[in-house]
Amino acid sequence: MAAVAGILEPWAAGPGLAAQGVLSQFTYDDLRVSGLQVDVGSLAARDLRGALVGGVRLDAGYLARHVRLLFGVSFARSEFDRRALARFNRQLLALVNDPDSNATIDVGRIRLADLTADLDVQYVLNEGRPVTMALGLGVGVHLRNGSGRAIDGTFVEDALDGVAPALNGTIGVAVALTSAWRFTGELRGMLLSEFATASARLGFMFRFPGVRGGK
Repeated sequence: MAAVAGILEPWAAGPGLAAQGVLSQFTYDDLRVSGLQVDVGSLAARDLRGALVGGVRLDAGYLARHVRLLFGVSFARSEFDRRALARFNRQLLALVNDPDSNATIDVGRIRLADLTADLDVQYVLNEGRPVTMALGLGVGVHLRNGSGRAIDGTFVEDALDGVAPALNGTIGVAVALTSAWRFTGELRGMLLSEFATASARLGFMFRFPGVRGGK
């Protein structure tokens, strides 16, 4: 009974004190640059093909037990696939006054570049072991740029260009190779206002000497 009373004591004292107890687990004391990760992989999205993505991520340390903060920058470059281009050609052709019905339109290749900055909060499992897993949520900002011989300087390029916010979710794994080096793998999904993407990445993280791997 004493053990049960000890567990219930914060709640009996009031929800305000219980909330303070939870918040007290979060601290800035262990927020410090802990590691640097470089990764590359493949990105999948509707209407895109051949998308390669590479990034750099900075481990900023721990906010609480098992909870760490990461900052990342990544760059992806891809092309619109044949179905998307064919659909775009048909849409443009529908706007053409063609009484003889013999007009054709071919916009050629259209490329899309995407520079992303993101902030992730991850919950780390199996801390202190050779293999760790992490589940994360975060936010990002995407700076996109469309290009192609047929669209450069047109309203189509303006529609592809721009800045867009995004939400993301991650599942990551890290395997300790040495005391400092980790082999990393990650699945990441991103949701933007216009479309969603998914990526799979592999990389390496270097843990800076003298920094604890977790709280």
